Amino acid sequence: MVALQAPNRPRRIVVISDFQDGDWRDAQFETIAWFRQQWLSGNRGPLPERTVNPTQNVEVAGGYIERLPLAVLKGGLADHAEIWTHSRGALPQKHWPDGSPFLTRRSFQMNGPEAPFASNDMLGHIEAFGPPSILCVWGLGVSEDILLACPDSFKIYNSIDAPALRVPSEVSRHFDLILTGAAWQSEAVHVRHPAMRTAIMPIGPEFASETTFRPLGLEKIYDVIYVAAAQAYKRHDILFNALGQLPRSLRALCVCGYGEMMEALRRHAGALGIDVDFVDPPGVPFAEVNRLMNQARIGVVCGVDDGAPAILTEYMLAGIPVLANSELSCGLQYITPKTGCAASAGEFHEGIRDMLGRLHSFEPRRVVLESWTWPHSLRTLKSHMEIT
Repeated sequence: MVALQAPNRPRRIVVISDFQDGDWRDAQFETIAWFRQQWLSGNRGPLPERTVNPTQNVEVAGGYIERLPLAVLKGGLADHAEIWTHSRGALPQKHWPDGSPFLTRRSFQMNGPEAPFASNDMLGHIEAFGPPSILCVWGLGVSEDILLACPDSFKIYNSIDAPALRVPSEVSRHFDLILTGAAWQSEAVHVRHPAMRTAIMPIGPEFASETTFRPLGLEKIYDVIYVAAAQAYKRHDILFNALGQLPRSLRALCVCGYGEMMEALRRHAGALGIDVDFVDPPGVPFAEVNRLMNQARIGVVCGVDDGAPAILTEYMLAGIPVLANSELSCGLQYITPKTGCAASAGEFHEGIRDMLGRLHSFEPRRVVLESWTWPHSLRTLKSHMEIT
């Protein structure tokens, strides 16, 4: 049983993403004690304060990084939520409300570029204000000393990628719960840590927000949409090669929030003579992503070596079924007869043809509402945290 109340402090959930930005030329390498004093003096940002009371209505919305902490607030497990990221330099010192008024973001200077990331700045903050009640660490992780500074926190890890663990053993051993995207990932965790508690509950497709992604009743001007980074592991080539085997009347849209392959993707589509529109990085807000998905008949997920992509249930909540690569490492549990289909790379064109021919047979939003929206995920999380 985890203790969620610390005397004289708000019950906090902190999510540490592995996102980083900034310039090393601005770096200001100081001791933990120096950073602690800077935090206490208010020079590095506001103090953690209670942000939620029982009379306020917290909306669980946004992307996968935001939805879990907002669900925890909504469910009463905490009354303050923060998202921490990493900065390569001392400036800018970021502390700002997110899209939700109930989330605060902070950016902490890293000690260096090596993962898992060490940060005297982060340790100074923890020394100044104490550890959070719930600490979530995603992706490439943080150094062991940060976890050691949070002995009473309930610590949760998710790799948000195909490898189940992207941190070394001296880090992963400190977690109380590791979230995975498939049974094979849980097995991989248990090979390293036989007694570790795991749950097949990837933070991307889980904690889904039925208000962020929803049907709009728009005209369908695209047959297929793919929302994915312009990076090789997302395997846009599978979609393009499939479209090349289908009538040229089919239209597709690729929405890329980040990535460096836009020119290559355009060249590939052009060489095949297929009709593909592109939305380039840095992408568009969630409301626009939802609008674009509503203009398509089906969504696709083409990757293999990928974590369970959040877009799986986001497509479905927008009301469109999903064709996934049958070799997708994590996330195929979300593909059911009523939410979509899976097909191999060589048969992807047949999967598109089949689904477009029987769109009436799918009920993706209903299935997600019954299974994977945030209230369902929160109940599962509470059970693994032994909270009644």
